[in-house]
Amino acid sequence: MWTEDRQSIEWACTRVINLYALLNDAADWEGVAGLYTVDGQMARPSAPNNPVVGREAILAALKARPPRAARHVISNIVVDVDGENEARAMSVILLFQGQAGEEGTLPTRDQTGPLVGYFKDRMVRTDEGWRFAERIGGLDFAP
Repeated sequence: MWTEDRQSIEWACTRVINLYALLNDAADWEGVAGLYTVDGQMARPSAPNNPVVGREAILAALKARPPRAARHVISNIVVDVDGENEARAMSVILLFQGQAGEEGTLPTRDQTGPLVGYFKDRMVRTDEGWRFAERIGGLDFAP
């Protein structure tokens, strides 16, 4: 595989990882679920052994969460290209969360955070672009 092809895949996968965080923080659950393949699998960092399977089930799980204010900071993203249609990625997350504020005010940060963890991803190229086939999270420190 040409270096330019590999770098293009790395960049496209990194973009999906960053977009996931932005859509999640905006509570755009349809957008988040749309970043998974139809049969994709998601496990939250706080529940790595409890995966949710399928785009529709992922959407339902996201919508079932109580409202919150959140900011995911994603770093140390490394994408390993396994082929022109497959890649694996690892990234570190820092999650600040809390209660939404009154109209025009800032949210109140949860005093037990932030959470520090990671995501291990398996990504595939689809007709929709690069998507998560599997996104498994974990925590590095107890909350």
